[in-house]
Amino acid sequence: MQMQVLTAASSLPRATLLRPAAAEPWCQSFLQLQAPSKRPGIMLHCKAQPQGQETRERRQLDDDEHARPPQGGDDDVAASTSELPYMIESIKSKLRAARNSLGETTVSAYDTAWIALVNRLDGGGERSPQFPEAIDWIARNQLLDGSWGDAGMFIVQDRLINTLGCVVALATWGVHEEQRARGLAYIQDNLWRLGEDDEEWMMVGFEITFPVLLEKAKNLGLDINYDDPALQDIYAKRQLKLAKIPREALHARPTTLLHSLEGMENLDWERLLQFKCPAGSLHSSPAASAYALSETGDKELLEYLETAINNFDGGDGMSYGGLCPVKDIDDTAMAFRLLRLHGYNVSSSVFNHFEKDGEYFCFAGQSSQSLTAMYNSYRASQIVFPGDDDGLEQLRAYCRAFLEERRATGNLRDKWVIANGLPSEVEYALDFPWKASLPRVETRVYLEQYGASEDAWIGKGLYRMTLVNNDLYLEAAKADFTNFQRLSRLEWLSLKRNNLQAHGVTEQSVLRAYFLAAANIFEPNRAAERLGWARTAILAEAIASHLRQYSANGAAHGMTERLISGLASHDWDWSLLYALDELIDLHAFGNASDSLREAWKQWLMSWTNESQGSTGGDTALLLVRTIEICSGRHGSAEQSLKNSADYARLEQIASSMCSKLATKILAQNGGSMDNVEGIDQEVDVEMKELIQRVYGSSSNDVSSVTRQTFLDVVKSFCYVAHCSPEIIDGHISKVLFEDASSIAQVVTTFHEERAMEYTIVVNGGFLCYITIPRSLYGGSPG
Repeated sequence: MQMQVLTAASSLPRATLLRPAAAEPWCQSFLQLQAPSKRPGIMLHCKAQPQGQETRERRQLDDDEHARPPQGGDDDVAASTSELPYMIESIKSKLRAARNSLGETTVSAYDTAWIALVNRLDGGGERSPQFPEAIDWIARNQLLDGSWGDAGMFIVQDRLINTLGCVVALATWGVHEEQRARGLAYIQDNLWRLGEDDEEWMMVGFEITFPVLLEKAKNLGLDINYDDPALQDIYAKRQLKLAKIPREALHARPTTLLHSLEGMENLDWERLLQFKCPAGSLHSSPAASAYALSETGDKELLEYLETAINNFDGGDGMSYGGLCPVKDIDDTAMAFRLLRLHGYNVSSSVFNHFEKDGEYFCFAGQSSQSLTAMYNSYRASQIVFPGDDDGLEQLRAYCRAFLEERRATGNLRDKWVIANGLPSEVEYALDFPWKASLPRVETRVYLEQYGASEDAWIGKGLYRMTLVNNDLYLEAAKADFTNFQRLSRLEWLSLKRNNLQAHGVTEQSVLRAYFLAAANIFEPNRAAERLGWARTAILAEAIASHLRQYSANGAAHGMTERLISGLASHDWDWSLLYALDELIDLHAFGNASDSLREAWKQWLMSWTNESQGSTGGDTALLLVRTIEICSGRHGSAEQSLKNSADYARLEQIASSMCSKLATKILAQNGGSMDNVEGIDQEVDVEMKELIQRVYGSSSNDVSSVTRQTFLDVVKSFCYVAHCSPEIIDGHISKVLFEDASSIAQVVTTFHEERAMEYTIVVNGGFLCYITIPRSLYGGSPG
């Protein structure tokens, strides 16, 4: 996400045209460059309010007190977009200080309980806790209802496994009797609910680890109904899963079972310890590491747990660190996509490790498929190079079929995360392929999808990843997008006052042209490129509309010659020619002016064959050349670009693709359907080469920004060919006019009574909530 600030006092640049006063109405300036008067900054209500109880440790990325300016008065309840730089600096500061080796998550009562169970290693046979601070954390963080777990969301497995672990830890050392009694009562009252839990949201390894805690509780004499029918089902699942575990494989190579070792018996620790992460843990799991420490006394495990305890104030966070030896397709797909889109030519063969018999998996031996893993793999599979084998195409087909099937059945929940915006994310990915997804559209939609601190992740219990899901990120993103919208509206006001209505240019067509430019080139400091694109598209449409009229009478050739001749001689006796000459003089100077004039001549020449307007490829090249000239990149490097085979090939690909796409768009709008079949497949083949030349090329002949310009223009054609006019109009409204600062956040809370409470939050401020009783939704969260 591009985060650049436009100050409240900013306004559009003012250009003065050195022209004689126009004698005719049509000679009024086409560009209308007078900037509106300066306006004060827009104030956004964005003061976040904490959710959940006091014991919920979120480690928010709150604004660093040294990073924000002094506040007072209304600043306590509102924040201006002028604070965006301070938000960004606060985010950067927290990320720089992150403890990458351990991750950054909320504290896990379950993992802390296993750490609390470790007997003192140098106690000489005397029993006492190795980590008494873990006992203290458990005592300080019991919830009001007697349970331990996530305070803001109720999932029975999360509450029971956390509570049972903490009760067992307290009972083992014979401390905090009152809290043990309250926790035990909670378990007794809620054990039956395990039979009603949602299969989609199962805690990781629950059927392996929960029975082990029950056995410990039984040995301690704790009063629990161990014969409850809900427990019998869990016992059966445990036996079934253990029967499937090849013991030799467990000890032979790193597997996901390392994460749940505390639930297993008869382990060969000498062989298992060779799979420790560099930070000293087993699969970044504090619980598994604590169990292994109790069994082996390994010094690296001890150091890992001591670091974790110190970092988390006596509790412990659970995380999948980047140094885990077990790889998964989810993170692999995200890394693959990110690296390729930033110029790293990574191999697509990495996905072969996650395929078996035509099916793809996240982890080897998984019991169910992950929605988010397939979603991220689907997105990654669209960044294809010509040299890739058929693996990425196969991956894309598999993931899309899976996601479509889940959408058709209405099941767009994931087994690893509870996020209200996830269904919308998946649907957007299915409806808008990467080649037809414009950056600002995707960002604006994601502002509604991103759940910030309300998203909960599913491990052995529920947890929050505060460096991934954070309210400050959302606040900063909204402020950034509001700045973009403010600038866009000012630019749009300058464009809508054009004088080309007589030539078929409607206000709606002007708006669409500007939207396509702004949705791709959105950075505040690139206004010249953005406006050059928009003005060129608007004027090209006006001239094309005029030429189509002459084409009907067989006179397009003569009219084109007149335009070309007039452009060369500065003959201003015609409104379109005047506007064209004005446009060139505005956006280019010196040699660049000659280059832009030549680009327009080449575009006009494409009409001499009376092609009925199928000049999409030529229009695309005109846009690219205009953007490059407006940016200043096309001046000194112009001659070298003319001699560059790389640049010439980019022009050939872009022209070919956009010509085909323009034909498709024309057919969709009532034109001839001849030669339309197969266009999408042909475009997809050419897109592979374009993507490689933009992101995977090692040539230095053409700058990366210029390559991106080609892709931006092509993607705008793909977008228009892919979307209906109604969809485009909806995106225009969202991106340019619907206030991003007022996006409502829907927070779902599951309470002990199994009622669902929907809280509507705007910028972190409480607005309203609706509670849906269990009787109305059948007791199944979702």
